[in-house]
Amino acid sequence: MKKRVTGLGGFFFKSKDPDSIKKWYNTHLGLNTDQYGCTFWWKDKEGKDCSTQWSPMNEDTKYYEPSKKQFMMNFRVENLVELLEVLKKEGVTIVGEIEEYEYGKFGWILDPEGNKLELWEPVDKAFL
Repeated sequence: MKKRVTGLGGFFFKSKDPDSIKKWYNTHLGLNTDQYGCTFWWKDKEGKDCSTQWSPMNEDTKYYEPSKKQFMMNFRVENLVELLEVLKKEGVTIVGEIEEYEYGKFGWILDPEGNKLELWEPVDKAFL
């Protein structure tokens, strides 16, 4: 297996009022927010366009389950299927099944403290 995590894909957190908190971050910190939060665009060391997502979500979201935490991190990975096979062999808890969309594949794991981590094999060109 070559690489595992290649970067931070996103940071998602629960909010009592996601629309108000997005507006606050837009007004006071200049984040270019939309319905999902804010997408930060950057280039990797090879010059490839990449993104990192910042997203407040409703405080009653079930998306982070089985974790009870207020946040979920998303990590960019190169080969999700292979990585999940390796992690399973290493005893890491895998949550759910791989999901595929036009912008990439997603899988989920739990760390030892019960934090749900989203693993994303992106198709960055889908955003351009």
